[in-house]
Amino acid sequence: MTGNSGTAAESFEPVRTDVVVIGLGAFGSAALWRLAERGVRAVGIERFGVGHPFGSSHGVTRLFRVACQEHPGLSPIAGRTRDLWQELGGRYRHELVRQSGCLSVGSPTSTPIAGTLAAAGAADLPVIRLGHDELAARYPQHAHLGASDEAVFDPEAGICFPERAVRAHVRAAAGHGAVVYPDTRVLSLELTADGVVAHTSTTRVVARQAVVTAGAWLGKLVSGLPLQPRRVPLFWFQARDPRDERFALERFPAFIRELPDGRVLWGHGSDGHQGFGIKIGMADQGHNFTDTDPDALDRTIHPATDIAQLSEWVSDAFPGIDPVPTSAAPCMITTTPDHQFVVGRPHDDPRLIVAGGDSGHGFKHAAGIGEVLAQLAVGETPYTDVGFLRPNRFLRRTSARPPHAGQSP
Repeated sequence: MTGNSGTAAESFEPVRTDVVVIGLGAFGSAALWRLAERGVRAVGIERFGVGHPFGSSHGVTRLFRVACQEHPGLSPIAGRTRDLWQELGGRYRHELVRQSGCLSVGSPTSTPIAGTLAAAGAADLPVIRLGHDELAARYPQHAHLGASDEAVFDPEAGICFPERAVRAHVRAAAGHGAVVYPDTRVLSLELTADGVVAHTSTTRVVARQAVVTAGAWLGKLVSGLPLQPRRVPLFWFQARDPRDERFALERFPAFIRELPDGRVLWGHGSDGHQGFGIKIGMADQGHNFTDTDPDALDRTIHPATDIAQLSEWVSDAFPGIDPVPTSAAPCMITTTPDHQFVVGRPHDDPRLIVAGGDSGHGFKHAAGIGEVLAQLAVGETPYTDVGFLRPNRFLRRTSARPPHAGQSP
């Protein structure tokens, strides 16, 4: 069910609910679904349309990994996401995740290798280790390997489909009674003695709790969190020879590759039937992307600053790919100081739950994070330990005061 109005908000009686979810991207749409499926009265508010391209949850495909090099604690969340997406995709006859495998490439001490092996070991995942010669023979598309480069293949990994997943989450939530307000901007979030009030241009939503999953805008609605939005464009390529089938997804699976000099690329092959090309991007290494205000994001693609460096990296690693991209789209990530998410209750405030700061590796965890958020909201014990994601790891250092709700200008 959706609701909206064009009349001044203060002239209406407020909408009352148990939980209001602010931001229906990766995490918020999943949280709304998991709450509604539990029978919780929930309202979801999205400032743009459902499945929009203006934040961080778009781009046709995203990498999906279960052996997560960023932290071993993420593997159970990715696994839960996979299970939920397979169930939901079957319900709507939509493919939300494709387990076509993912190749982590680098030296034995690199993060792609050491991190992936640590995560696989902690979660007892059946990964396959490839030595240098076997890697070169099986995947000749990966050229100019370092002398010590090897690979770890995760067969449970692959790609997922962000816009498709967000829309499926919201459709499922609405089917269980959630009320959805698209194209509705939350101007401010007020914490009250017995709950929260979300003020929008068209209505007020009064709830016992707020789940704030506003992506790059999270820091504008909840203060005190060390979040920094960054502009990170997305790019698609094609093989130099259009007849070259080595770069199709089934032969050129998802990958994260650290080059011998420390540069990191990620991407996956093409699928003509699904209509997407070869996708390649640079990992955010602190210098190759720029901080941004999400309300003033530069949505123009600039050849000199956006494309030239990536094209050079692609030429170095994949000489069979035309280094000039065929298409591009602006995007954002939101980073934290340790590049892990913030998921939980800031200062253990019973009125407020946040999720964000995915630092560029969040969408593969969307449904699993949504499940955690729903469990926190209703007082269930989360299915896995998410203590390493608690926002208090930052807030205790910076302030003893509870975070206050803010205003989105």
